Amino acid sequence: MKASKIAYKPVGLALGALSGIVAGAVFKQVWAKLGHDEEAPDATDEDRTWQEILLAATLQGAIFAAVKAAVDRGGAAATRRLTGTWPG
Repeated sequence: MKASKIAYKPVGLALGALSGIVAGAVFKQVWAKLGHDEEAPDATDEDRTWQEILLAATLQGAIFAAVKAAVDRGGAAATRRLTGTWPG
């Protein structure tokens, strides 16, 4: 394994945690803008419909994936600018 990959591991882990926090905040804002006053439903929430639960899960997954990809790509690009090598 290249030294740049090993050095990037802690940075990648920190960026992963950050992306999860950011994605959660973005999802809450989007869910509220869609007109939902309550928090997003859990899969086992008995009082919510299948449609609402699956919509929330799909939306949350899409937002998480997009935010994670953006943060990971930005971190890799910043690493290249600082070190001259791509971490992946």
